Amino acid sequence: MIDVRHVSKRFESAIALDGVSLRLEPGEAAMLRGPSGCGKTTLLRVIAGLETPDSGEIWLNGSQASGPDLLIQPHKRNIAFVFQEPRLWPHMTVRQNLDFALSSLKSDERAPRLALAAENTGITSMLNRYPAELSVGQARRVALARALAPKRPLVLMDEPLTNLDERGNRDMLEVIRRFWEEERFSLLYVTHEAVDEAHFIRRMIMMNNGRIENS
Repeated sequence: MIDVRHVSKRFESAIALDGVSLRLEPGEAAMLRGPSGCGKTTLLRVIAGLETPDSGEIWLNGSQASGPDLLIQPHKRNIAFVFQEPRLWPHMTVRQNLDFALSSLKSDERAPRLALAAENTGITSMLNRYPAELSVGQARRVALARALAPKRPLVLMDEPLTNLDERGNRDMLEVIRRFWEEERFSLLYVTHEAVDEAHFIRRMIMMNNGRIENS
């Protein structure tokens, strides 16, 4: 569950978030749309703990994560985040990148989750490569696998299919759909335009000028 309560965030003179309130129930998938610069990415970063809100509160799975006198660090929020750029560890192989993300799981759970995520995203043959040996699209697949492998209850995706071709977009949306239908994590998927193939995401939230226009 994600519960954003009257959150504001300013960068110098620019208002990024203006009293934003938003709630996602456990297992709910929502698409957050709006023009570039409207505050979508800032909202995700505040939820994840990568930015500190100026005011308001963030509650995750019933526990407060951010508030006037509280800031839970990102690694303690049990959130998976797919950034606009893959952000893979360059000194680690693909397998090591995935295994690092699985460090919170029990040792006997890691290998099956790694294999499942790798197979579903089509990167099994790339596990021994380093990020520099991947195409942009392949790196995007690895980033998606790394986010979905740990089986976290909250998943944030910021333009997760950037630099994939049309077929790659369809394939990865199908992967996201299968994982979500099987595991029912709360999903907040950010995009600046409609994603027609994402039929499983039935709730559409519009954002503009730092505000939620409908929820």
